[in-house]
Amino acid sequence: MRVRKAVITAAARGERLYPVADTIQKAMLPVIDTDGLHKPVIQIIAEEAFGSGIEEICIVCAPGDGERYLSAFTSLRNNLVRSFSSVDWAKDEADKIDHLMRQIQFAEQREPLGYGHAVYCARDFVGNEPFLLLLGDYLYVSNLAQKRCAAQLIELATQGNCSVSAVNPTIEHQIGRYGTLTGKHLANRPGVYQINRIIEKPSLSVAELELQTPGLRVGYYLCFFGMHVFTPVVFDMLQTHIDQNSTNILLTPTLQELAETEKYLALEVQGNRYDLSRRHGLLRAQIALGLAGEAHDETLSTMVELLAEANTRSARLV
Repeated sequence: MRVRKAVITAAARGERLYPVADTIQKAMLPVIDTDGLHKPVIQIIAEEAFGSGIEEICIVCAPGDGERYLSAFTSLRNNLVRSFSSVDWAKDEADKIDHLMRQIQFAEQREPLGYGHAVYCARDFVGNEPFLLLLGDYLYVSNLAQKRCAAQLIELATQGNCSVSAVNPTIEHQIGRYGTLTGKHLANRPGVYQINRIIEKPSLSVAELELQTPGLRVGYYLCFFGMHVFTPVVFDMLQTHIDQNSTNILLTPTLQELAETEKYLALEVQGNRYDLSRRHGLLRAQIALGLAGEAHDETLSTMVELLAEANTRSARLV
């Protein structure tokens, strides 16, 4: 199985990021990447895919947003060439943006009918191939120097010739934010599970009864990482829910059906995910990227300085 296509869902308007999301698409918010350069969030996510072997990307967006993305990237690319014409890093960055614009397509989600529906909107782009699915408001930082989070996932999907979802062991008081699952640990495969049961944002009482996974630390559960590789059969399953005229088509019921009908694995990815829509999500992601990249020492020094300043202010108030 070869995974060469990726889908990035970015149709939501980002209500939790208002008022800034009212003036700019949340996926175009600037963040300093591990290479020290300011980039739009969507570019960092796309480079996660390209750096993991993906060749083509479809961005599922709100009506009209495709043109806005292309216009913004064209302006960014032209400004780099015009303002830094003789600078190597600017030329390299302009080349990356050119590659991005050549390899992306857009699929519009015309109505907000749920996350499962957003994924379904990419069916024509995916065709009859497996695909990588990424969230447009998550950034990912790998703990492995030479292997991105998406590359870890694609490697297992290719070896297993099946769908694979990335997961992270998550402390119990946070599981209400994520799809949570349990499964059977595969012998001699560290961090790999055959998925049995999935519940979207469960309560702790439900998780304690139905989602305990042997081998995890007490109080921890396997939660979705915001990254999946799916075989195209997932579209047939989503079609069934769409045909029932649901106005809120979730992805999780389809994934439970997937777990019951074919081989479907979970992988504990060596890395972390950062939800930009959470309170201070952008700040947390920026610090993580800074510590993981070329600006590690500068980021660490800045954090120490800020903590020292905060302690000084607190002492003066006592």
